[in-house]
Amino acid sequence: MVSRVIPVNSFDLVLFGATGDLARRKIWPGLYHRFVAGQFDQSSQILGVSRSEHARAEFQDIVRQSLLEAGAGDDATLTGFLDLVDYISLDAAGDRGWEALTAAVRDDAVRAFYLSVAPRFFGPIARRLKDRGIATPDSRIVVEKPFGHDLASAKELNAELRACFQEHQIYRIDHYLGKETVQNLMALRFANSLFEPLWNASHIDHVQITVSESLSVDGRGEYYDQSGAMRDMVQNHLMQLLCLTAMEPPSKFTPNAVRDEKVKVIEALEPVPMSDIARGQYRKSGDQAGYLEHAGNPDSATESFIAMKVNVANWRWAGTPFYLRTGKCLRERLSEIAVFFRAPPHMIFPGTETPQGNVLVIRLQPDEGMTLHTTIKDPGPGGMRLTEASLDMTFADSLKGSEQPQDAYERLIMDVIRGDQTLFMRGDEVEAAWAWADPIIEGWSERRLKPQPYDVGGSGPEDALLLMHRDERRWRPIG
Repeated sequence: MVSRVIPVNSFDLVLFGATGDLARRKIWPGLYHRFVAGQFDQSSQILGVSRSEHARAEFQDIVRQSLLEAGAGDDATLTGFLDLVDYISLDAAGDRGWEALTAAVRDDAVRAFYLSVAPRFFGPIARRLKDRGIATPDSRIVVEKPFGHDLASAKELNAELRACFQEHQIYRIDHYLGKETVQNLMALRFANSLFEPLWNASHIDHVQITVSESLSVDGRGEYYDQSGAMRDMVQNHLMQLLCLTAMEPPSKFTPNAVRDEKVKVIEALEPVPMSDIARGQYRKSGDQAGYLEHAGNPDSATESFIAMKVNVANWRWAGTPFYLRTGKCLRERLSEIAVFFRAPPHMIFPGTETPQGNVLVIRLQPDEGMTLHTTIKDPGPGGMRLTEASLDMTFADSLKGSEQPQDAYERLIMDVIRGDQTLFMRGDEVEAAWAWADPIIEGWSERRLKPQPYDVGGSGPEDALLLMHRDERRWRPIG
């Protein structure tokens, strides 16, 4: 199988926060890989923007170093990419550098403005782009999460952006939506007749969505302590995975048709009682510092782990719960969606236990792919004995000969240039998610509930296990 690389039109990409951590780790490598793949050429230009003063050659050396750290070869291809890169020192909240930016962008190229900066700068940058005529009616603006801290701030942020750009120009990026497996979830459901007839409460017992991280919050504890797992992961990343799993088939595969169906899922979510939520905070263990030390706040009541039972109140999913789980300092880095089908209603094989239902596991990381757990006869003589076998499709193995799977940022940035918003969140979608999450967060605050401590390298607090056990279910193991 050979994948096709579809070139994009000539563009000017203006990267605000060009010397930041996200730019170094993801954005510059992503752009370089698309250049190597031939998706754009020397007709495009990339303008790095930040407050610090750098000559063009000095900035190109900074980009070169980040690409070498990401595995690029120091060769003619890298030099060709760096030839596209220029730099402008600019004050996002002031007047310095804006005239230089105005002169640098071209009239005959797609203009995209990537705001890899703190959300407090979104409004000021958007206003200056509009007021100085840099943003054209066909320009695109990309903003990173967090999209607000609550519903009120999300509405304020959306209003600031919409005052300067139309909704079709605003790209709210969630890198989880750019993962190959997430998009394959839509293909699995809507391009095959095998699963969609079974994709409902009549055939699915429950769904588990897990995003487990082995790393701590060390180095960004002060920021994380203001958000916690609910704001940092559940309200956006896990919500997106839930929407794509639970949504109805859109009438057509267009950005607004897909996003309409996602909004309907969020609006159908029932309020979550406190009894259906488990919160945790990793504790100090031996020489390993705990969350309180990493956050620098000995009285912190912020959760580094959360598990919850969520119900979607519509005809398709009534009676089928979705269990969401995410946390820091867990046993392994793992992201997956596990769809548990109901067990067979009657066992015809005498002397054997009723097998568990089939499980479809959709892996997002570390090894993207899908596995369907089935029940078969145990090979050999001696009667009918049943055992489990797995039908595995790891993309790296199954799609040999295809292009190396793209990083999520690679795909999403090219979608911005193409003007495709399918994998980006719409403003009403963000606000609907906050409207659901805010009462949960407020409930913890009003009751002054503290998270339950859990050990580093484990699977979370005891309450998370009890959440499943009382429903006579079990979490899939982490690692």
